[in-house]
Amino acid sequence: MLDVCLLGTGGMMPLPYRWLTSLMLRYNGSSILIDCGEGTQIAVKEKGWSFKPIDVICFTHYHGDHISGLPGLLLTMGNAERHEPLTLIGPKGLERVVNALRVIAPELPFELKFLEIQGTEQTFEMNGYRIKAYKVNHNVLCYGYAVEIDRAGKFDAERAKAEGIPLKCWNLLQKGQTVEAEGRTYTPDMVLGPPRKGIKLAYCTDTRPTQSISENARGADLFICEGMYGEPDKEQKAREYKHMTFKEAAKLAREAGVREMWLTHYSPSLTRPEEFMGDVRKIFPNSFPGKDGKSVELAFED
Repeated sequence: MLDVCLLGTGGMMPLPYRWLTSLMLRYNGSSILIDCGEGTQIAVKEKGWSFKPIDVICFTHYHGDHISGLPGLLLTMGNAERHEPLTLIGPKGLERVVNALRVIAPELPFELKFLEIQGTEQTFEMNGYRIKAYKVNHNVLCYGYAVEIDRAGKFDAERAKAEGIPLKCWNLLQKGQTVEAEGRTYTPDMVLGPPRKGIKLAYCTDTRPTQSISENARGADLFICEGMYGEPDKEQKAREYKHMTFKEAAKLAREAGVREMWLTHYSPSLTRPEEFMGDVRKIFPNSFPGKDGKSVELAFED
């Protein structure tokens, strides 16, 4: 099961009812943060979640509304007596940008591990999930992310018995591990059926529509996509500043064949995004306006 919470849905500047961009995911005791705009700490507290399990922070790019909450968050994590390393993933310049921000957070009781994204796509595997970064089209170097959790095939007890596999090995084989016992080697393929459908979440902000988005969101259970502008008269502005409209996001969702789409990263001028959802749902019916604190549990299918 993957817990998902949109912590902040605002772009450019925070509003009294809308924090800046941030998304938090929880899986099997590990937490991932994607972007860390101003207000992220408050949003986590309002949700009732904890900072301590955050293992990875991914940045789409280094505009202030996506990273300005980082120094305070690092200090809070340090004050909570965290000692485990924290992994940071982001575009080229990651270590330089973070260290510049750390002028106001110079001493931390934990190590920062920097993973700069190389090229147009790169995949990182850790903690039972896979994070794929893919380049999008903004006015600075910017990436979207797809987070996937694989699911092994169903354990076949009858096959295990027929193979004479000791009962003590079953649990490890079910977890995908190779086991040696009583002079024999047992592999997961001896007892597991074909892989089952896993969980996939795709996320992008600050970009024009690109093929890389539809390709990497393909078949996602949840697609969280920038909707900077909902108003019909803002299409030219979206093109000029390399952002996206609600309708453009809906077309990407339809093209990618996702199950559900949430919009996020609204312009400060867009106070009531729900007013523009009618036209969006004509393109992709299972579309919803994101809002701060909007959450869902993505579960494996039976």
